[in-house]
Order: sequence, then structure tokens, then C-alpha cells
Amino acid sequence: MATAEQRLDDVAKEKSDDRRLPKPPSEYRDRPWYPRFWEGMFPTAWFPALVRNRFCIVPSRWLTALLISCGTLVNLLLWMIQAVLLGRRIASTQLHGDPIFIIGHWRSGTTLLHELLAFDERHTYPNTYECFAPNHFLVSAWLFRPLLRARMPKHRPMDNMAAGLDCPQEDEFALCNMGIPSPYLRILFPNRPSQYEEYFDLEQVSPQWRQRWQRGLLWLLKCLTVRSPKRIVLKSPPHTFRIRLLLEMFPKARFIHIVRNPYVIFPSTVHLWQRLYSDQGLQTARSEGLEERVFETFQRMYEVFQRDRHLIPPGQFCELRYEDLLIDPIEQMRRIYQQLELGEFGKVRPAIEAYFREKADYKTNRYQLSAELRGEITRRWGWFAQQYGYPLEAAEPANRDKLCMEN
Repeated sequence: MATAEQRLDDVAKEKSDDRRLPKPPSEYRDRPWYPRFWEGMFPTAWFPALVRNRFCIVPSRWLTALLISCGTLVNLLLWMIQAVLLGRRIASTQLHGDPIFIIGHWRSGTTLLHELLAFDERHTYPNTYECFAPNHFLVSAWLFRPLLRARMPKHRPMDNMAAGLDCPQEDEFALCNMGIPSPYLRILFPNRPSQYEEYFDLEQVSPQWRQRWQRGLLWLLKCLTVRSPKRIVLKSPPHTFRIRLLLEMFPKARFIHIVRNPYVIFPSTVHLWQRLYSDQGLQTARSEGLEERVFETFQRMYEVFQRDRHLIPPGQFCELRYEDLLIDPIEQMRRIYQQLELGEFGKVRPAIEAYFREKADYKTNRYQLSAELRGEITRRWGWFAQQYGYPLEAAEPANRDKLCMEN
């Protein structure tokens, strides 16, 4: 495991320099056979999305769209089989305790925290296959997981972290594949106007559609419980908007909020969306207005979060900084377990220690920020930096050689 001094040195490098965000090197290279997030959709979700966006698909993605279109019929058939075989059992299943929600902005360390909590054998979580195929994974996993595994990339598109069908995955993608509206559907057609932005917090959604969203999430969690009757750990940045709604559904849920240096979050988030648009979209993304959307979504997220965080009962909320998790992962994870009463930490400690030993040589992506962009981050997100103990950066740093890193 890397020493605390080495981690402090890495954290100290999370600074910035010079405008337009260059794409950092990555071991990921897109291939036509790689699975797409949308391969688990129903026809009733997939074809309306094509119509709504006027079939504005670039020729290089015609085959991808055709294959997904054919796959939607297979998904419908498999869903019917699962409904016949397991429908009553799923409907009557009770969750093993309210879920644990990992919340925070994109690229704040939510994935790392999800993986660490997933090491605990007392927990379960939605994996990549289950989010690809949420409508039928209980009956299809034995057949399709081996086939999909051969098509999977070794690394995620936005960074150098390992990818795999058994890795913990973001449940928002499962909701998309279940036909539930989500802002993530913009990834399909990144050059079209924003879609379903109201589904970030669902406050402007009609009661009928809000109930449909709730039923969909609960059905997914029941399916996960049928597969593995344990407490479920979920990670999805949009849930940061949804504290009020989630507490209505799960009054005893635990929430773990992770934050990160905003001068790192910004370029990393821009890169995330650029890669997702490129690799998962059906258009050649122009990324027009992307930086402004990142600024505005962050501001909106934390306005809602700061408004509603007081609703979380004492003992059900824990907060930490990503940098502190890297510097002393054992102490930070111990604190989470104690504060949220998640059980004996000693049972999972060896797995977490082994994980960090294995990742000791992990290489992060690096970016440069211009003085102008650094100043804009300070102006618009400076309040966040100050609230969580990050130093404000001037538009003209004393050391122009410092780099901004992304994990």
C-alpha cells in the first residue's frame, strides 16, 4: 500500500493550468463490439427515443442502432419469461433493510467508495450486467454474462480503472433500460436539446410519473434481493438531488456523501461526458455548451442537497473528502462503519487493505486548466471549496507547472 506521504504528494498535485481541456491518455479504445448501455432496453423505451430525436444517427452508428433495435425484442421476451417464472416472488420480496446510498457529484470518488463497500459480504449491489439487463437478469445471467464478458473492454472509457460485468455499477443506467425517463438519455443523442432534466430531482414531475419512478426503483431492488438477500449499496450521482424522495421510500436509509476538490471535479466531469457521448452515443458529439452545463448542474445539485440534507435523521448520514479517503482509507472506512452502524469493520478491513495494495501503482489521468477557467471555477464554485476546506485558487497561480489530476 502506498504511504500516507505518497498519497499526500498525489493530492497536492491536484492543481491546474492553461484553458481548453486536453483529453488525457487512457488505455481505453472504443471497439464496435463493446457493449452499449442501451442494449437492455424495451422496444417501448428504445423506439420512442429514436422517434423523439428524429433518428439523427450518424452512419458509423447505424449498425449499433440496428443491433440494439433487434435486441429490444429479445429483452421483451426474456422479461416475459422472468415475469412468468418469478413475478410473484419478486412482488412479495422484502428488502433486507433500507439501502445505503452513496451520493456526490460525478467524479468525486463515488465509484471508489462503492467498490470498497461492495467488499463487505454483508452487502450486495447492482453489477454491470444487472444494469445492462435489469428487466430479466434473474433468468438471463447464466447465458448472457459469459457472452458479454468476451465483448467487455478491460478499462472504463473515462479513466484507467478496470471494467467488468461483476463490478458495482450505477443504478441510473438500469432505470434507463427499464424505460424510466432519465437525464442520462441525453448521452444517446448529445447534440439534441437536453431531455428529462426534471428527473434529476423529480420535483416538477407529475405524481403519476413520480410514482412510476419509485415503483421502478423498488422493483429493481427487489430483484437484487431475490438474487442475493442482503443490504443493498447503491451509487448514483443523481440521487444527490433526491434526498427527500428517497427518504419517503426508505426512512431508515443510510447516506454517504463524498466530495472532492472542485478544481479537479470540473475537468474530470467534462471529460466524463465527452467520453460517454463519444462511446455510448449515436451521434458525433459537438459538446456545445458542455462546460456551462457542468457548472449549472453542479450548482443546482448542491442547492437541492443543501436544502434537504437536514431531513436525514442523525446516525444515517456520513460525509467525507475523497482526498482523505486516499490518504487514510482504513480510518475513513472505519469512521463510516461506526457512524452509520454498519456492523463490525474488522470483517471487511483485510479486503480493503488488499485493494489499496493492488492499486498502489494506479496511474490517474491529468489535465491542465487555463487561468481563465480556474478563475471561473473559483467564482462559481468557490463557496463549495471553502465549505469543504479546499483552498481557493487565483486566476494566475504562482506555480504554472502544477497539473490538475483526475482519477
